[in-house]
Amino acid sequence: MSALSELPWLTSDLPGVAGRLKVLPEDFVVEEIPAYQPCGEGEHLFLWIEKADVPADGLVRYLCQTLGVARDDVGVAGLKDRRAVTRQFVSVPARAAERVEAASTESIRILSAQRHTNKLKTGHLKGNKFSILLREPASDVSAEAASKPGTRFQIAERIVTRLRAVGVPNYYGEQRFGIGGETASLGFDLLRGHKSTRDIPHAKRKFLLRLALSAAQSELFNTALADRMSREQLRTVLVGDVMRKSSTGGLFTTTDAAAEQPRLDAGELQITGPMFGPKMQPPQAEPADREAALLKDAGLAIEDFSRYPKLTSGARRPYLIDVSDLKVSAEADGLRFDFILPAGAYATVLLREIAKQA
Repeated sequence: MSALSELPWLTSDLPGVAGRLKVLPEDFVVEEIPAYQPCGEGEHLFLWIEKADVPADGLVRYLCQTLGVARDDVGVAGLKDRRAVTRQFVSVPARAAERVEAASTESIRILSAQRHTNKLKTGHLKGNKFSILLREPASDVSAEAASKPGTRFQIAERIVTRLRAVGVPNYYGEQRFGIGGETASLGFDLLRGHKSTRDIPHAKRKFLLRLALSAAQSELFNTALADRMSREQLRTVLVGDVMRKSSTGGLFTTTDAAAEQPRLDAGELQITGPMFGPKMQPPQAEPADREAALLKDAGLAIEDFSRYPKLTSGARRPYLIDVSDLKVSAEADGLRFDFILPAGAYATVLLREIAKQA
């Protein structure tokens, strides 16, 4: 398996601008776009929270301790970056309402609290809105950046224009795989039967088991996406491809590539890649052969994902995603990028296309 830094860029023909990301937490601002708003009544309390330089698990631990609730009673739609200023909903039991007012700190601020009938669950969000400052490059790359044709802003604008038109590779970000890829490595060992749940400390077992298996699936997807890109077929429909309808998310297998290509070009369809598992809709023909070869190279078979059927049921994930409201502006300290990504997409992957640095 390859690290994200080794995978191909979509805009490889355009130079990058380099730069420094997340120098300060406020350089990276992300706000959740909820799938729905709390209705105002019910047994759960939706807290709209702003945190700064706080890890996702640290936020949950703090709420459990401060509000007197169990970890399993806390609901989040998605995990947010540590080195950032983030705003998101977190749900807790409504019985904690009396303690909420005194729970805010300098780094964790509860901005509002509203009741709702259901606990917040993973994936219950439309997407995320980002405002990110990519600061000037460090001195050791300034000369290289300065030697590129056009100003840094003009270079960034060219990449942004391409990404608006074509989309962004839907790679999983490095944070998915753990430090040095150790989380993904554990996932592969579990799938191959080299390790079992007993090899994970009991206190971390439930959380780490799910995370590790998902990381392995994600790394396989990244490899499939990189292969598709290297063949220059990222926007070319093949017979046997599993396509996703952009409007509904429905899936179907292509039997007539020529008929579906105009629908892909118009944004009605997306080509999908594998999140392997027993319930994943399989491709046919050439795409099926490629996915089988990918599994074989990883020392796996599709049956291995049935070891943990509830955690690796399988799905399809679009290879390319549209980015909304993408714009770049020049500031005194660097370049600011504002954009909206759908749930499950990584801002760092978009910035990777622009910066083009390890």
